[in-house]
Amino acid sequence: MRRLFMVEGNENGYNLDTMSTFEILKKVNDEDKKIAKAIEKELSNIEEAVELIVESLEKGGRLFYIGSGTSGKLGVMDASECPPTFGVSDSMVQGIISGGVEALSGWLEHTEDKPELAVHDLEVVNINKKDVLVGITASGNTPYVVAAMGYAKEVGCKTIALMCNSAGKIKGICEVTIAIEVGPELILGSTRMKAGTAQKMVLNMLSTVAMIKLGKTYSNLMVNVKPINKKLRQRVCEIVKLATGEDEVTVNKTLELCEYDPKVCIVKIKSDVTLEKAKELLKKSKGNVAKALKVL
Repeated sequence: MRRLFMVEGNENGYNLDTMSTFEILKKVNDEDKKIAKAIEKELSNIEEAVELIVESLEKGGRLFYIGSGTSGKLGVMDASECPPTFGVSDSMVQGIISGGVEALSGWLEHTEDKPELAVHDLEVVNINKKDVLVGITASGNTPYVVAAMGYAKEVGCKTIALMCNSAGKIKGICEVTIAIEVGPELILGSTRMKAGTAQKMVLNMLSTVAMIKLGKTYSNLMVNVKPINKKLRQRVCEIVKLATGEDEVTVNKTLELCEYDPKVCIVKIKSDVTLEKAKELLKKSKGNVAKALKVL
């Protein structure tokens, strides 16, 4: 039955509540297909953002994500996954969400309207000119994020905007702007959908590519992973086996000698050098396995 009132937004969502389950799923899937293409258009800006992040981290700076609601949660999630994946310190990549820890398991959306809270949150972590801040906001106009970017700029911190609206306010504040135009949401205004997915995909790109450029991987292997439990020790063993082509017995024996440091183990086995020499090579190459091996 045709509706007698006008519906704004995405026309694919018209009469959504009258469709079958499969029809709705198909609509959601069709909308999600648009996200990767929208991101592709922003690859040059994403590249610029990654280079800015790498430059800051190489100089001892930190990477911060800041946002409210879904955007804030996505930033905190990406930050929290960097230490176990890339073996970096907990302080190198940090996520800040308006409302703090309580906002992670619940919702405190009203905090997005408090610009003074953003300044306070950045003062707590002592953000400074060595750091880089990524402001995440679907609209690009969230007061909390706008205030955060303004304050960061005042203290000399590098700033990157990640939003889904090319006309957002923070575009005029930040050094680099990534604007993913995903179009209207299937459910009008529900930015946890396409906008959230787009933000998650871009955050994956920012942190992952930055860590690769910093030498936290060897080829596509997570050689900086910390073997803090049995599962991760087995993973380290598999990583070294793939990197060196050696058998499990040899790898485990060398790993014990190297105190389960996969980087040292790989360099030692592939270069056939002493433990001390392997460590020396890695130190000179700032922990980059490929560069350490190239020296020889």
